[in-house]
Amino acid sequence: MRIPALGILTIVLLLTAAPARAQRYDPDYPVCLQTYGIGGDSIGCGYTSLAQCAQSASGRSAQCIVNPYFAGARVPAGANYRRHRGAY
Repeated sequence: MRIPALGILTIVLLLTAAPARAQRYDPDYPVCLQTYGIGGDSIGCGYTSLAQCAQSASGRSAQCIVNPYFAGARVPAGANYRRHRGAY
């Protein structure tokens, strides 16, 4: 009786444990603020410029970084699109 009860209790504890939340970059903003602390680091993307982020980071243990997943700067796609125009 002890072993099945202990097994069920273990399974219940594992299933109800809170999953770890991954830090996600918001693809809507080009600049992120990375803060450092005793409880851990965090990244918050909600800034439209480095100057705006720098004002928020001022006086804190933080730095501004460029969002590597920013979706606003997309390359136009198409059959006639050329990356470099040469003089012909």
